[in-house]
Amino acid sequence: MTTMADRVVVAFTGEGDGVAGLSWGQQDIWQAMVRQKSWLPNGAWGPLPEGTTVDDVAEQLRYMMSRFPTARTRLRFDEDGRPSQVVAASGEITLDIVDSGPQDPAAVAESERLRLQDAEYDFAEDWPVRMAAIRSGGVLTHLVVVMCHLVADGFGTGVMLEDLATRVETPIPQLQPLEQARWQASPSGQRQNTLALRHWDGILRGMAPRRFPDTAEKPEPRHWRGEFTSHALAPALRAVTERTGVASAPALLAVFAVALARVTKVNPVVLRPMVNNRFRPGLDRVVCMLAQYGLCQLDVAGVSFAEVLDRARRGALTTYKHAYYHPVELDDLIRRVVEERGADLELPCYFNDRRTDTASAPAERDELQDLVSRAVFEWTTRQDVPFEPLIVHIDDLPDDTVRAIIFMDTHVVSPADGEALLRGMEAVAVEAALDPDAPTGV
Repeated sequence: MTTMADRVVVAFTGEGDGVAGLSWGQQDIWQAMVRQKSWLPNGAWGPLPEGTTVDDVAEQLRYMMSRFPTARTRLRFDEDGRPSQVVAASGEITLDIVDSGPQDPAAVAESERLRLQDAEYDFAEDWPVRMAAIRSGGVLTHLVVVMCHLVADGFGTGVMLEDLATRVETPIPQLQPLEQARWQASPSGQRQNTLALRHWDGILRGMAPRRFPDTAEKPEPRHWRGEFTSHALAPALRAVTERTGVASAPALLAVFAVALARVTKVNPVVLRPMVNNRFRPGLDRVVCMLAQYGLCQLDVAGVSFAEVLDRARRGALTTYKHAYYHPVELDDLIRRVVEERGADLELPCYFNDRRTDTASAPAERDELQDLVSRAVFEWTTRQDVPFEPLIVHIDDLPDDTVRAIIFMDTHVVSPADGEALLRGMEAVAVEAALDPDAPTGV
């Protein structure tokens, strides 16, 4: 039986306090939280080095809270429910110490992660970081950390982990979310927003209103999560990039677009790829929620894989340029377009390429076919709490393996089509690897 042995109070101070409206990245993830009725916590746990003390872990928490303004950020709501960001200059936070008793401390760490993620969260009162250390036989064994998605996106989390590992004391970047919000309200920021919305407007007005086939069955619970593990996708994609010279990210975007067109029978394909926005000056090392979904349209019919790859390469550049915008104003634009077109508009699916290691070795034809046979798909979650209608995340795993995770509303996309989409992505990559000049079949 586990026991909450202690709660250590950790005091912290940090620079960059103040109040402002939400930055565009914060507004984007806030809207997702409202839609999904969740504070979208990101949790993980891992082993602690031998000899780690409670003071060591408390100091790690103090460093995190002191260095990163987003860890000290809570929300304030006006009378209409609109949030602002409030960055504190100082405060106190608790570190939980949990005794595992006779249980496996790793299992206790996972249980603690779930507890911290499932506990109620108050955006106005709670700090967006929760931390616990697991103790077994008087020795600390594991660390559990859960953070609200307002703290950082995937790239920002990587920066945070690098700084934590070295306890760097160099100044943090100036363009923290408070300063981002100020720039976004400036004439320069407004010009960026205007250009981005003009790009979206052109695609939204021309795209087909229906993106997915009608679903005959309406399962309950309706919101499903599935995982597809592929051993062939990474080496196939590497073969494609070597033969065509197209970088891995736009190549995977092209592969996914062809797979989606085959399943939905809708072309041109319109996608919302996640863009990290860290190529923008001063933003590459900021720990914050900065990534936003762009809008990309690709015609994949009646051409070769090589042509689609080139279109994806060129289209990605335009997409990245216009993936930095005011989310509320984008929602207003979408509503106007829907009203003017006089029909419901199914928004495109979200596509989030989270891979970091793309240097896999290409495989030969016979090897690829063997790797395809090892693929595994499973549905992992069925729930009433809503996901987005369709979102696909792509992660790289050890041993040259890729995992695609799909979140979907089965009343919009059927389970069969969801599975076919992920398996089809692997199939397209293999086909393109074997013959880039072959037609897409769309």
